[in-house]
Amino acid sequence: MARRDEKGNVIDRVEATSDTLTSRGGLSLFVRYLRNIAIYPVLERLFGSIRKNAKGQPVSEIFKQVFCFLLDGASRHLVYFDALKKDEGYAAAIETAPDQMLSSHAVKRFFRAFSWYRIWLFRTLLKQLFLWRLKIQKPKVVVLGMDTMVMDNDEARKRHGVEPTYKQVNGFQPLQLTWEGLIIDAVFRGGSKHSNDGDTALKMVTHIVKFIRKHYGEEVPIIMRLDAGFFDQELFKGFEKLKIGYICGGRVYDELKALAEQAETGQWRQYRNGRQVWDYLELGDRRGTWKAFRRAFLCRPVTEGRQRLLDYARPLSIFYTNLGMGQAIDERLAAAGREHYLEAEGIIAGYHGRGADELVHRGWKDFGFEELPFMRFAPNAALYYTMLVAFFLFECFKEDVCGEVIPVEAYATTLRRRLIDVAAKIVRHAGKIILKVAAAAMEQLQFAALWAKSSAPPRFAWA
Repeated sequence: MARRDEKGNVIDRVEATSDTLTSRGGLSLFVRYLRNIAIYPVLERLFGSIRKNAKGQPVSEIFKQVFCFLLDGASRHLVYFDALKKDEGYAAAIETAPDQMLSSHAVKRFFRAFSWYRIWLFRTLLKQLFLWRLKIQKPKVVVLGMDTMVMDNDEARKRHGVEPTYKQVNGFQPLQLTWEGLIIDAVFRGGSKHSNDGDTALKMVTHIVKFIRKHYGEEVPIIMRLDAGFFDQELFKGFEKLKIGYICGGRVYDELKALAEQAETGQWRQYRNGRQVWDYLELGDRRGTWKAFRRAFLCRPVTEGRQRLLDYARPLSIFYTNLGMGQAIDERLAAAGREHYLEAEGIIAGYHGRGADELVHRGWKDFGFEELPFMRFAPNAALYYTMLVAFFLFECFKEDVCGEVIPVEAYATTLRRRLIDVAAKIVRHAGKIILKVAAAAMEQLQFAALWAKSSAPPRFAWA
């Protein structure tokens, strides 16, 4: 039997309310951010012609709802739009009239309407968004990463383009270009396409280099970081022709292993990065068909965390670079005051920075989803590129609005639980719509400050 002091806190029954309530109050910040960076007019200009009927929703409204669906992350199935359509509180939080909420059928029709011409427009949009952030951060050196990302569709029904990948699963394997935690360009491809398949990688780099030099700076140094999947002399020659730097992983052939074993202890040097220590041996290497030597570094770890590794547990790796070889990139780095990129330790640090590039793919998978819903390749590509744009805007939202409350490095799941999943009440008063959150959330999340930042972000302008 409940004590007298407990009886006053016991809930006796449950009833429905006519109040407009939502459990996704934080989405209002993201929607406000999207509106104030002025992304909607750009989306209308690029994709507005998809709309064939004036009675349908504007393309910018469709993108807004899809972006919010992705950031919400409550479901990875498009049928969830049918549930959201019935939620007036959710509609109010994203500033949409209830009768304008999309059904799952409307979303599917939207993505099926994309032609390949419109799909490639996403790449143009990503480059313009990249330029927007470049002009905000103003880096002296632009360091880009390139890699493929396997999208596991092994458990999905057979789809066009789903093929065996190197990770022993069936799926897609897009080629992606990254910069500072952002995916700035991509080519959506079937799963059997390897890293340096055809001339796609070189074309992608060529286009982005020309874009950077035209819109950001003709003399800005550009450095590419790549893994051993791109170990190709023709690719290196293309980079050198573009007058950019590269640091690329290579294959450890038997003669290189023998060289490492024969090298005297005094020839090895050490590189330290925090608690991590590596031995490295610098050399010039020319593979059998190469016409020129390239700078190379053999590396092997000395420690793993605080644990010192035994000789048999120290894997040998190698990477190649044209930095510090008297090419045009050296002059540009020196002019930018970044000569440390030409030194051995700067090059090794740059290559080990590839780990941060790989984290971008992990962040994208946490934000979006790998299993794509359509049978045909084109609508799946359209949805994939939409997720890339949404992920880019999400990362910018974290930096421009949430940085003082939630670390910029936080994954989408963390931000959803801490900021998006906020209970709120939407009321109308004196001709205004007011979002009300609990006083504890207002104080803990500094909600008023976030609201102000989302109201005045750096505006996106097409170059």
